[in-house]
Amino acid sequence: MSTFRDVDPAVTGKLTCGSLRAVNAGEQVVLRGWVNRRRDLGGLIFIDLRDRYGLTQIVFNPEIAPAAHEIASDVRNEFVLEATGIVRERPEGTRNPRLATGDIEIEVHDLEVLNTAVNPPFYINEESDVDESLRLKYRYLDLRRERMQRNVILRHQIVKYMRDYLDDRGFVEVETPLLIRSTPEGARDFVVPSSGFPGEFYALPQSPQQLKQLLMVAGLDRYFQIARCFRDEAQRADRQPEFTQLDIEMSFVEEEDIMGLIEQLFIELTEKFTEKRMSSRPFTRMTYAEAMDRFGSDRPDLRFGLEFQNVTDALRSTGFKAFAGVIENGGVIKAIVVPGCAGYSRSQIDEITEIAKANGAKGLATFALRDGEVKSPIAKFLSETEIAALTTDIGARDGDLVLIVADTFDVVSKALAELRSHFGDVLGLADPNEFHFLWIYEFPLLEWDEEGQRWDATHNPFCGFLEEDRSLLETDPGAVRAKQYDLTLNGFEIGGGSVRMHKREDQSKIFAMMGHPPDAQQERFGAVLDGLEFGAPPHGGIAMGLDRWVMFAADENNIREVMAFPKNQRGVDLMFDAPSPIDEQQLIDVGLALRPKPEDAQPVRE
Repeated sequence: MSTFRDVDPAVTGKLTCGSLRAVNAGEQVVLRGWVNRRRDLGGLIFIDLRDRYGLTQIVFNPEIAPAAHEIASDVRNEFVLEATGIVRERPEGTRNPRLATGDIEIEVHDLEVLNTAVNPPFYINEESDVDESLRLKYRYLDLRRERMQRNVILRHQIVKYMRDYLDDRGFVEVETPLLIRSTPEGARDFVVPSSGFPGEFYALPQSPQQLKQLLMVAGLDRYFQIARCFRDEAQRADRQPEFTQLDIEMSFVEEEDIMGLIEQLFIELTEKFTEKRMSSRPFTRMTYAEAMDRFGSDRPDLRFGLEFQNVTDALRSTGFKAFAGVIENGGVIKAIVVPGCAGYSRSQIDEITEIAKANGAKGLATFALRDGEVKSPIAKFLSETEIAALTTDIGARDGDLVLIVADTFDVVSKALAELRSHFGDVLGLADPNEFHFLWIYEFPLLEWDEEGQRWDATHNPFCGFLEEDRSLLETDPGAVRAKQYDLTLNGFEIGGGSVRMHKREDQSKIFAMMGHPPDAQQERFGAVLDGLEFGAPPHGGIAMGLDRWVMFAADENNIREVMAFPKNQRGVDLMFDAPSPIDEQQLIDVGLALRPKPEDAQPVRE
């Protein structure tokens, strides 16, 4: 779906390279832009002049404007030109229906070269495979390319739509500070020294979490922000050290209010800015427990099946020691049925077995159904009833391959989820033109940190919990369900939030379970804790990953393609060569001294 749109010259005060049509024939115009392509036909010279609005063909005739023609003879790609001339309709047979301006051309009378250009390091006037490091080093040239401009414009239009949508519903946009106190919220903080307070630091916010909750205390009951966030963590295709989220908080709400608001927004965004088919309206909803049981993931891609089959009960009396031992120790046995793969070779089975082992499994059992027979290395250890329970009873048919993992619930979930994802990719089971949104809710509130010997928040320490689970805080904290909800799309999380704890005693209790004594709580979270004592309303919110959503809307594979100036996959800015050393005097000003790292600890920048 094209996102280009021209602007009214009456508004901007100038024409663009996408403005002119046949109705403008006979007008004298001035166009400015970059040389996209130049063609010299041994007399006439044709140049496609480009700006972000489109292309216009301009023509130089030595008999009409010899001076302009002479200048055009030396023009090359990416020169910046100002051309003055007359709009004329193209002769029959030379019109270009692929261009909005394809019915006209400009007969140039005067030409000024506003700037020359050296040869760019890659083609700008066509989409070609260019090394990403080179693109990021010359990002300002990369952004001239049509696809990248389309992504930048799409992002702008999506943000504008979000703002209008929320403004229409009574929300107020509030900016929150970028220099705050460092608090333990998950990933490492980026810290900022201050010359006014040597040896002390600000932190860049991982999110505006505490600030938006305090806005609820302030009575601004519907807040949003296009918020910049910073996390010093390992990078990957859909992560950056700095990123943007649509941040929302509301007072006097429950989960349904927030989920409904976001669901309608993303239905509208999908319909307006993509050509994808939504397979789930209203969006599918699934508890965390159900998602883990059926798919082994809290963000399963539901565009295809390969659902887990729990065969533990069917094998409780088995004499096969590997399965019997797992069941005796409280583990589970689950299977997935992979269509059409019964003919897998030994090397192919070894390959997928390694996937299972890399995710914690001790091994992978397989059953191939071919020509009416069931073939498996472990079939001789099982009864006919048990073989049926592992094949035809769970829906396997001739030509299918059954994969079985027996281990703890967590190991089985992780290993089979990776195998499910693997076969979804290699078999092309997911429709690339489909969006399947999924809400996951009722996450565990807490998880046990074995190393720290304490409880930790599964999402963030401000999540509220279901009132019916309150007694479990004393007896079984890991079973307490949070008022947390994530929105996922095609196997990726695109946002998440919760209804918060709005009473100090609840928040303090959770902090204590996480290992923060009262004095540490006050030191690290005092503003929020104090605020909760001044009539804090019930409140909740959500944060949606803007970069990730635009990535989906633009049909790109990583978020760097929809950010104007991203870092590379290692978090390095190749254009400005950052991070970089600073002067010794700057260190002195902020009261810092550097401890040298070993040579083998120096980071790789590309």
